[in-house]
Amino acid sequence: MNFYLSEDVGKFIVRLMVSVLILFHGIGKVLHPQAISGIKRMLAANGLPEILAFGAYFGEVVGPIMILLGVFSRIGGALVVIHMLFAIGLAHMADIFALTDSGVWAIESQMFFLLSALAVMFLGSGRFALRED
Repeated sequence: MNFYLSEDVGKFIVRLMVSVLILFHGIGKVLHPQAISGIKRMLAANGLPEILAFGAYFGEVVGPIMILLGVFSRIGGALVVIHMLFAIGLAHMADIFALTDSGVWAIESQMFFLLSALAVMFLGSGRFALRED
């Protein structure tokens, strides 16, 4: 396997990993739309318009599908990054310097999604995509 092919395989694995895992969060919100009401409350409590809550669908459904298919995956990665920055800022600020009872960083999952999406944003889709970028 040549270097460029292995690089494309690596990009595909990162795309697959972040898109599928965060997409489950989005599917949950699609199947249970009442989950958006909690996001609306957090936004309102921080003086932000509640309409921004629907951005969760972009960060957890649209962006991950773009990443998974490799269609404008850099933009999809940016959507997930923005979503995760909002999620951390609204719901997890107190956890940034916290550990769970088992000693794990309290925002480990959120940082995983943020940094993986950031990697996709910078790396692009690679060759195994509907549209290489």
